[in-house]
Amino acid sequence: MIHAPETILTPRLLLRKPVHGDAQEVFQTYAHDPEVTRHLTWKPDEDLTDVGAFIDRTLNGWEKGTVFTWAITLKESGQLVGMIDARIDAYMLNLGYVIGKEHWNNGYATEALRALLGWADGEDDIYRVWAVCAVENTASVRVMEKAGMIREGTLHRWMVFPNIGGTPQDCYCYAHVKQEENNR
Repeated sequence: MIHAPETILTPRLLLRKPVHGDAQEVFQTYAHDPEVTRHLTWKPDEDLTDVGAFIDRTLNGWEKGTVFTWAITLKESGQLVGMIDARIDAYMLNLGYVIGKEHWNNGYATEALRALLGWADGEDDIYRVWAVCAVENTASVRVMEKAGMIREGTLHRWMVFPNIGGTPQDCYCYAHVKQEENNR
């Protein structure tokens, strides 16, 4: 079983397990914004009830050990700027992240992603970390490439992004794979 740390520090960020008290800040920072949620798999939240349900799901994921979600906060001020999560699938992690528009182009997503890749590298039972993004989501492409992930290919008609239509979109698949120490 994989055990995730409840907090991860980077030079500028503190990744921490979300709490119910984050709901208002999550809503204001990104969850209600159609531009931020454009390339996500859910529509913008309409009110705090939606965000509360999201936080309940994240805490349930922690309890079950199936999904680990961290609030991405600025280390110095504690301000919440986004979220990042790791969904466990056997020996793999599937990652997703979101950053509020006010905090775009500061390298926060890349820094948070690098931190999770570093954590995963230290876990004996994790061999593959992967993520997908819509082909047209050039910002996410840059984040994954700057974090050191490798584009493995295009997954045609892979995922529906409800904010850009109801049909599956082509996605790029990026991965970070743990290399074998010995050729067995």
